[in-house]
Amino acid sequence: MFGILPFARIGLAIALMVLMPLGAGAQDAFKEFKQLESTPKMPKLDAFIAPGTVPQGVKLRDVPMEAKLTADGTPVEEGLSWYVFSPIAGTDGKLPLIASAKGGPAAFQLAPGDYFVNVSFGRAGVTKKLTVPAEGEVDKQVMVLDAGGLLLNAVSGADARIRPDQLSFSIYSSEVRDDGERGLVVADVSPNTVVRLNAGTYHIVSEYGSVNAVIRADIQVEAGKLTEATIQHRAAQITFKLVSDAGGEAIADTAWSILTAAGDSVGESVSAFPTMVLAEGGYSAVARNKDKIYQRDFTVVAGRNTDVEVLMKDQQPQPPVSAARTVQQVPVGTPPPPGVQPAPVEPLPSYEQLVPQGGDDTSLD
Repeated sequence: MFGILPFARIGLAIALMVLMPLGAGAQDAFKEFKQLESTPKMPKLDAFIAPGTVPQGVKLRDVPMEAKLTADGTPVEEGLSWYVFSPIAGTDGKLPLIASAKGGPAAFQLAPGDYFVNVSFGRAGVTKKLTVPAEGEVDKQVMVLDAGGLLLNAVSGADARIRPDQLSFSIYSSEVRDDGERGLVVADVSPNTVVRLNAGTYHIVSEYGSVNAVIRADIQVEAGKLTEATIQHRAAQITFKLVSDAGGEAIADTAWSILTAAGDSVGESVSAFPTMVLAEGGYSAVARNKDKIYQRDFTVVAGRNTDVEVLMKDQQPQPPVSAARTVQQVPVGTPPPPGVQPAPVEPLPSYEQLVPQGGDDTSLD
């Protein structure tokens, strides 16, 4: 399967995905980029043997080992970490480490018996049980990692490049745990970095800047292949300035608040030239300087980095200060001020309106 799983796409899509086979000689694709947890190419290493793990008089057997990305692939020549454990837990509850090696194919000298062998290639790894016979041939142990590589990058808008120091990726497992969270596989992955992973689907979180430009997507990693994914961010970099006139110098000692169209705060800064990466949409820039507030609405267009100037003449009205209301007595017969209509005078009630209904002799005194 190539590219993003259509049913698993979240938010905006991966703009580009290329799968590169890692057949004979194709492992060079891994060497073209800096790698996570890689080691320089090393020759075949004999195992480090933990002191006191070999009984006296026991003949050690040579156990050659190699690892492949796929069952029909070629052996991995570098970047492997080998560990051999005793199957019997120690007093601390952990399996004792018997031997280890780093590099490519390895050759261990082990006493006859049972062991657990683990080999890792970056974040990919596999463990198997090994039985070393006392007599007879010892077969070469071939470990199949079932692993591939993932290389991530991102653009803003259609094809605007993003500086690497503004991008960060986190890789999570595709399964959601009972608590609603996903297991973190590796965090803070820089762009153009090959991450070695077991084959499967992973949930990728791409962060552009540190405000609200975040894109999520599910990506399939295939064994023996390098998957390149370019994520498309719908965001842009905005620089804010408080100026007295259009195109003027930015005024220092200004506090900024950036609000969404719904009035939610997404970023704050105290600077003459604050710069923020914002997701596409409408916002309001609120500048505070010397107890005065200035505001301007603006729109972020994906991939279009721009400056937003807030003019000091765009001052927001201050809330009125409440004061006690004074009612002035006006003498009867005083004409109203010019342009003001006199209030209508209600006629006094008549005697009949004041006398209780029913015709009784109730006195009004």
